[in-house]
Amino acid sequence: MTKRQLTKQQRKRIEKNQLNASAKTDVLAAHIEEDSENVSIEKPGIVTASYGAQIDVQEINLSKTIARRCHLRANLPVIVAGDKVTWKDHGDYGVVIARHPRETQICRPDDRGNLRAVAANINRIAIVISLYPKPHSNLIDRYIVESENQSIRPLLIINKADLIIKENCEALFSLVSKYKNLGYDHFFVSAKNGHGLKQLEAYLNNFTSVLVGQSGVGKSSLLNKLIPKINLKVGDLSKSKKKGIHTTTTSQLFHLNNGGSVVDSPGVREFGLLHLAPDEIANGFIEFIEHLGKCKFRNCSHKREVGCALIMAVKNGKIARERFDSYLHIVHSAGKDN
Repeated sequence: MTKRQLTKQQRKRIEKNQLNASAKTDVLAAHIEEDSENVSIEKPGIVTASYGAQIDVQEINLSKTIARRCHLRANLPVIVAGDKVTWKDHGDYGVVIARHPRETQICRPDDRGNLRAVAANINRIAIVISLYPKPHSNLIDRYIVESENQSIRPLLIINKADLIIKENCEALFSLVSKYKNLGYDHFFVSAKNGHGLKQLEAYLNNFTSVLVGQSGVGKSSLLNKLIPKINLKVGDLSKSKKKGIHTTTTSQLFHLNNGGSVVDSPGVREFGLLHLAPDEIANGFIEFIEHLGKCKFRNCSHKREVGCALIMAVKNGKIARERFDSYLHIVHSAGKDN
């Protein structure tokens, strides 16, 4: 049966009915678009927080302490903390009318496996770990792979340094030295007693960074120390499982006192890389790069093939076995192995 073609008037009527049946925020967005001629001059701004239908926007070049609650014009792409936008005043609220192209974006899969941006225009990814909850090198590697594929330099922040003693430091120091030997920056800090915070702040002042890591490692506590006025909610570890309890539910951007900005992101226990191909995952392991393309077979999966340059590098001690196993685990968990 041939599909019936709708006239222009019928299409308009259907669209109008759909609009009337949509959520209140959508109706408001349509109303804003219709009244755009009455809105004030366009301004550039940066998004400090996103709440779905509404966002907080800070006007660029003005006070860093004032953010404007804004509604979104209809049909805009997803907007997250760190996005640069064009907005206008509209009485009691602002209206975002455009999102600027992103230089970088940090994404992670949501509960349904769909890729979702959590921060934009970032040039440092600060991976926060601590003794408790126990750090996992594979999770660190996942963040680093994402960083390298975005051409964003990662760094490691070891929080709760006040808890480190001779009896519990061996495994942690071994983990950190692995990334130090790869050339990644790292800082031992304590949000409790302030150890190392001045050095960390001096470093972060030069960049727009995002704090990532497991729940409970102390990301919000660190920001409260670096920027006391923000007073973020801080959660305790689960006493039974020694795992973090989520306190940050949406990404928020904050400005440091002497320059630079930091995005606090919700904690995670998993960080999927389903959006990356095996070659992109391999390129995220920087010590692999000099060996890639040198395998005997061009379509080498780097698992068991004769003449695999990566396997030979592991045998020769040029690539750490743990890092190679981490790569294989990431490829397998992403469903990209053959």
